[in-house]
Amino acid sequence: MHSLYQFLEGGHLAPPRKRSFSGSLPLKEGLGVDGDFRRFVDGRLPAILKEGESIQQNRLVKAIVLLSGGLDSATVLALARAQEFEPLALTVLYGQRHLVETDAAKRVARAAGVKDHRFVRVELEALGGSALTDAIDVPKDRDEKTMAGEIPVTYVPARNTIMLSIALGFAEVAGARDIFVGVNAVDYSGYPDCRPEYLAAFERMAALATKAGVEGNSVRIHAPLIDLPKAEIIRRGLALGVDYGLTHSCYDPVGTQPCGRCDSCLIRMRAFQELGLRDPVLGRMQEIKGR
Repeated sequence: MHSLYQFLEGGHLAPPRKRSFSGSLPLKEGLGVDGDFRRFVDGRLPAILKEGESIQQNRLVKAIVLLSGGLDSATVLALARAQEFEPLALTVLYGQRHLVETDAAKRVARAAGVKDHRFVRVELEALGGSALTDAIDVPKDRDEKTMAGEIPVTYVPARNTIMLSIALGFAEVAGARDIFVGVNAVDYSGYPDCRPEYLAAFERMAALATKAGVEGNSVRIHAPLIDLPKAEIIRRGLALGVDYGLTHSCYDPVGTQPCGRCDSCLIRMRAFQELGLRDPVLGRMQEIKGR
């Protein structure tokens, strides 16, 4: 396994493309990255931001960040901060069968220095219909072809629509015009509410359904991970100092430990392996089992 510094120093980051940037992108303190590494990454950040991204000069521009405590949302939080937004984190307790990821969201927000972290309860377990909220078995040990074959039972009906709607309300109250969400259409396992066309439709709806939108201040939905493979998401997050050891991705944890067999665990595990890196969460679980 490579060390993190060797991994980044070894030229694995994508070569720089032509972009418009104003100034450098200093990483925030408190993310567990030493000074040499921070300076190294600071010089490489333009190579890892997506085409068309620009840096906000006003550090007080607020953005709502949907934060589940998983790998993707932790990365999105770091990307929002790197673009000089002031993140207001929102964690939705939607009736999932475990609260391990909620504890992870608290850890991630605390490590990132988030000053305003809200929790909203929505009782979707009353509706059921998903392995994440109902007494339905979570699929295990599936290969990628099987995962992509159908919309899985881990899909929670209307969950993203509900969470984005709550984020929209939070944005209006807070005076924010930007919402960041960690949806992904590459490793999305068939979820219909993780597609670009869905997010575009929601943004249009938001412009019609809110006071801010009617007055010409409609929100922008940022989904910077939507077309990225999981390995690339991890690579960008590591360059921004994300500590993935704080995150939780498992659909069916045993106590506080990931199962290592559900779709989410397997996608995550394969991505770290693709990068030649040890997953700080699943790797720790495997070590415990090996004792």
